[in-house]
Amino acid sequence: MGLMDRLKVQAEQLAAQAKESTAQVQAQVQSKVDEVQSRRTRDSLLRDLGAAYYAEVRQQGPHQAVEQALSALDATPPTTVDAAPVSGAPASGTPTADAGQPGQDFRLDDI
Repeated sequence: MGLMDRLKVQAEQLAAQAKESTAQVQAQVQSKVDEVQSRRTRDSLLRDLGAAYYAEVRQQGPHQAVEQALSALDATPPTTVDAAPVSGAPASGTPTADAGQPGQDFRLDDI
């Protein structure tokens, strides 16, 4: 019976490892789901802010709508995408016209 006892112990160890792996995967999946839901919520709030600002500037809408959209946006936790500051400069991976790449220095007079 020594062989059966060793197999039983080994099977129990594998079952424990499988449970642990499953728990880790579930935690990772839940984290991604939460991140996507948070990003969608922030995207919706940003869309609402843009609509309120457009209505205020172009259609003489109330400034209160912009303030409400800003406060709702401030009340939500930032996502990892929002952590980077927004500036007028292009993103670090975005090529620019003067990036020094061959073929990128055309002018209208060259045609």
